[in-house]
Amino acid sequence: MSQPVVISDRIDPARAAALLATLGNSSTVDVGASLPPLAHFAFFWEPVTEDNIGHDGHEKLGGLIPDLGLPIRMWAGGRMTFHGVFRAGVAAEKISTFIGVTRKEGRSGKLAFVTLRHEIRQRGAPILTEEQDIVYRAAGSSHGEAPIETAEADERRALRISEVTLFRYSAVTFNSHRIHYDVDYCREEGYPNLVVHGPLLATRLAGFAADHLGVLKTFSFRATAPLFLGDVAWLCRAGERYWVEGPQRRICMVAEAR
Repeated sequence: MSQPVVISDRIDPARAAALLATLGNSSTVDVGASLPPLAHFAFFWEPVTEDNIGHDGHEKLGGLIPDLGLPIRMWAGGRMTFHGVFRAGVAAEKISTFIGVTRKEGRSGKLAFVTLRHEIRQRGAPILTEEQDIVYRAAGSSHGEAPIETAEADERRALRISEVTLFRYSAVTFNSHRIHYDVDYCREEGYPNLVVHGPLLATRLAGFAADHLGVLKTFSFRATAPLFLGDVAWLCRAGERYWVEGPQRRICMVAEAR
């Protein structure tokens, strides 16, 4: 079992403003300002040199996450409990723990699901507890689950994501995964175009939920199919269920919020 990893961050207001601009909410951010749900994805960077990056652009395994012999990584989902307000300009720490790995044989071949737990604190008080699910698969295997068609929605909102959006979100989250900026690499992996970040879709869904509910207490999400650059997409809601709808009424991510 690997040891927990602790990362400190001062939650720079300038980076928070860059995230908000990426999400389409251009404004200045003052010290102490509350940040939107899932804004923590833009902080607690773990920068490594290119010598320690694999072919896909991710940091090589073997630290907190063991090398599972499955090179293709995707963010599968997560569950979050909000204990307080995440604020800009306030020193914070994130404690990450390896919880476990589950191996499966799926439609796409061999899979391994890794679960991490992250705890975020500011001024000694808990702000967020998150369980993050990451799926690893073999090179050359198919991706995604069987397509799920959407149900009728109580509310729909157009989701517009451009190549600039993908670049900016990769930059503000220090994400060098090549599926978000390298079209040739995407085609190597069997994707027709650049892939929209799972955390970006989750962030947009959480913001959509917060617009409806106010301050969130819990939020969970699961990726079900890739969304590609150029796809027509919608944020949808039916009661407490939320989802991203892609072309041909395909669900790309499902979520629940309270």
